[in-house]
Amino acid sequence: MDTNEEKLLLKDEVFQIVGCAIEVLNTLGHGLVEKPYENALVVEFGLRKIPFRQQPSFDVLYKGRQVGLFVPDLIAFDTIVVDTKVLDRITDHEKGLMLNYLRITNSRVGVILNFKRPKLELGANCLVNSCPLLSQRIGA
Repeated sequence: MDTNEEKLLLKDEVFQIVGCAIEVLNTLGHGLVEKPYENALVVEFGLRKIPFRQQPSFDVLYKGRQVGLFVPDLIAFDTIVVDTKVLDRITDHEKGLMLNYLRITNSRVGVILNFKRPKLELGANCLVNSCPLLSQRIGA
């Protein structure tokens, strides 16, 4: 069993998403509000033929009853939650929210993309024991 492959779930797909985010950051620049980055990712996903859904709705359930609604920015490759942010930095708070988003959407991998600075900040979360939490800045 290749443990490197086991550690990075959906590695190729996440790299494609990050590549799109870098292109968006290089084109739009940094520090806008979140919505233009989300919409630009939609355009870039389409150009690169990456399957996605923008702002799909998911029920938040409590003991089998709907108590709310969660609407993520994007779901890419039908399994990766993509959250666009413009924050000073990605903190444990955002990572914790992403873990909740993964549970609600029944997904295993989530990517937080922070467009605040000239270098893209990436936070990735997974819902499996073998997947480390990642957080890094990527040169744009």
